Amino acid sequence: MHRPMDEPEYGPVPPSLPPHAPPHSHPRPHPHAEPHPPPVPGGLPGHWSGVPAAPPGPWAEAGETPDPGRVDPRVLGALLARHGWRRRGGATGRYSRWTPPGSGDAGRATSLLVPENRAFPDAEDLLGEALAALAHSAVPSAREVLTGLTVPSDEIRWWRDVPPGPAGAVPWPVQEQLRSAARALLLAGALAVRARTGYHGSRHRRYAQATLASVVVGAVPGGRGLTAFLPVEHGRSVSVRLHHALYATREAVDYQRATGGMDAFDTAVEAGVSRELTDALVALVRGTEGASIALAWSPAAGTPDGCAARPEPVEFSPGDLPALRAAGARYLAGEPSVPVRITGAVVRMRRSGPHGEGTVRLRVLSGAEVGHVRVSLDEDGYRTAGHAHLTGLPIRVVGRLESRGGFRRLTEASEVAPVHVDEAERDRLMKSLQSLQSLQETPDFFGDVPEAD
Repeated sequence: MHRPMDEPEYGPVPPSLPPHAPPHSHPRPHPHAEPHPPPVPGGLPGHWSGVPAAPPGPWAEAGETPDPGRVDPRVLGALLARHGWRRRGGATGRYSRWTPPGSGDAGRATSLLVPENRAFPDAEDLLGEALAALAHSAVPSAREVLTGLTVPSDEIRWWRDVPPGPAGAVPWPVQEQLRSAARALLLAGALAVRARTGYHGSRHRRYAQATLASVVVGAVPGGRGLTAFLPVEHGRSVSVRLHHALYATREAVDYQRATGGMDAFDTAVEAGVSRELTDALVALVRGTEGASIALAWSPAAGTPDGCAARPEPVEFSPGDLPALRAAGARYLAGEPSVPVRITGAVVRMRRSGPHGEGTVRLRVLSGAEVGHVRVSLDEDGYRTAGHAHLTGLPIRVVGRLESRGGFRRLTEASEVAPVHVDEAERDRLMKSLQSLQSLQETPDFFGDVPEAD
């Protein structure tokens, strides 16, 4: 499944990953032989990942190509080797020559000269020419090399073994399944950074979404693969947690298939395994003959503590699905309710008549890491919530946040009382609630949490 590659002389690089293009792909001629193309809207990485403009975070300052004066030749060499480029000689101690993946002898006419280090007299000129050649290249991996140079990023690559469609491409629904599963896996990793628990439900999602805001994604030609770039500054913790969680899941599945026992899944929670992770893996593997997840550390940032320098891809097959589904059900059933004291703004109220108990929906301000909760209140509590809503005040309520339903229901509610805030805060809260009520509520980027059975 993975293309073998040469390892640079100056040290190991992360493992080879699935191929980026069929062997017959050829890059364009060297940029010296053709005029500079007009700029592409969105620039790197937006135009190749389907995003019209640079996403927030470190990518916002990224240009079309990295600055040659700031590029480390060793990092460039490591990225080229990772993405299948071949080192084919050069001047020892001065520079090396690299050719695109699958180019063979014919690819020698199109090659990059990369200095061994910045002490070489023409190092910056050679780097500038190499970066320009990558920017002009039609080889898909050239863009990924540039992305890794623009912002130091860890790479996570998903690969699904699915039957090919016309001309080797996969059908649109299959590609969507891959993207959805990859997104869910990243979210599970970000949730595990925030808390180690078997079932997160709707908890911790605002934190997880903020952590993933700077991730960019590029598709592998053919639709069977997908690559996510997690900037080290904001995403390294997610990469590390996924590294440990995926290996722990693989070991737990192997143990269950060998012995029938589920105990390994209980201990795997500390490594970051959860129902969200097992569900994401089920979605990734379902409908395939197998799937793999490969992770490679940013060569600029180095290997994080406690992790393998060159992690092997973690593979799952359809035979693993029963164990993964059983683990997800075990995590859901085993997660207890949580006692909380929530402060929230009333955004919706409902009851069947003018008197009696009713249900309110709160936008949580503090006390629990969830966005909204539903609370059933007696008549006095419902009246208190209504008065607080009319005067623009939040309320405080004590109860138990139930795991059933994704931690979106508060039961055993008591001690309902308005929370007095200063005028400025009350005006801000009133404007926020008016804006919320004037818009149709939509699911967040990763989708709302489904109700658990």
